[in-house]
Amino acid sequence: MTPDHDHADEATMSTVYSVDVQITAPVYDTEVTDRVADAIEAVFPTADIEQGHGELVAETHDMEALSEALHRQEILDTARGVFFDTLEGDRFSFDLKKQAAYEGVVNFAVGEPDELGEIHVRVRVNEPDAESYIDHVAPPTEDGQPLDVD
Repeated sequence: MTPDHDHADEATMSTVYSVDVQITAPVYDTEVTDRVADAIEAVFPTADIEQGHGELVAETHDMEALSEALHRQEILDTARGVFFDTLEGDRFSFDLKKQAAYEGVVNFAVGEPDELGEIHVRVRVNEPDAESYIDHVAPPTEDGQPLDVD
């Protein structure tokens, strides 16, 4: 490709996000490993999941399914609060309840730990920046309606 061609492509494309999402979830003796993997995949279908010692470790590079769930469940403001509360530089993190995730539902774990443990999610935004990515995944709302920030 010629350099001129690259610039033409960039002008017509929407923002490209580069993120690394690390997901860990404990697997207790009373649980079936595949079920915990299903819970992760329900919220992060593109995750590459590996079995660690007593836990599952996964990595993905998008949170589109999570974003769709936040929109569908109309919990964008809640998500923004959780994301911005943990934002440090180019990173933010959050915990999800396993049982809800298994059903494809996003339920942030705050306060008392869940008896099955939580799915821990750590996000590092490489491009463009964490605030923009949060706006992409969980856009600000007005009267409950998402504002288009892209």
